[in-house]
Amino acid sequence: MKILLIEDDAVLCDGLTRFLQHSGYSVESTISGKHALHLLKVQDFDLIVLDLGLPDIDGLEVLHVLRQRKVALPVLILTARDDVNDKIVGIRKGADDYLTKPFELGELEVRIHALIRRCYAGFSHRIEVGRLVLDTQTHILMVDGKTVKLSAREILLLEVLLMKAGTVVSKDRISKRLASGHDALADNAIEVSISRLRKRMQPYQIIIRTVRGLGYLLETGEHGA
Repeated sequence: MKILLIEDDAVLCDGLTRFLQHSGYSVESTISGKHALHLLKVQDFDLIVLDLGLPDIDGLEVLHVLRQRKVALPVLILTARDDVNDKIVGIRKGADDYLTKPFELGELEVRIHALIRRCYAGFSHRIEVGRLVLDTQTHILMVDGKTVKLSAREILLLEVLLMKAGTVVSKDRISKRLASGHDALADNAIEVSISRLRKRMQPYQIIIRTVRGLGYLLETGEHGA
């Protein structure tokens, strides 16, 4: 699961990023509301943690723009504004939960987990396809009960394909998922990564097909060569 953290306090932002990564989440962070809106256009996220007191545009305005764009991602507001009216406004603007500062890291983790469970019914950190079992929190890949070591990029790429197993995943979606910061991954870099992963998966009867003009399709060997 990938979280977008929007927090203007650089020290707190760094600390929360490390904590959430340690908890098994992929995290992209920014101190700017405008930058956050840009990131949401070019990358895929599963949840947003949003501070309200941002230096450029207010967090509530960020939330308003998101909901106008029909972005349905769960949003957890994280702010020092503890007045009950602020909470009411935040929820009315489209927030899914509201946590005031100061807070315990454990409570933040529980709130995030509850939002994920509520918004992604049936969500599991384990993806099982054929002989493969990938834990998206620990990034550990198991085949027939044994650990298979892959590079960080290969794990992320495999996760994208496994989550959409049996359907075509576009190059654009892969590029956004593997992007570093706001820079999308070039087509040739994707092709090289796909080629390497394809070779790594062949012994386990996992086939990664190139669907010309559309993207890539992951299937198990039972579908044929």
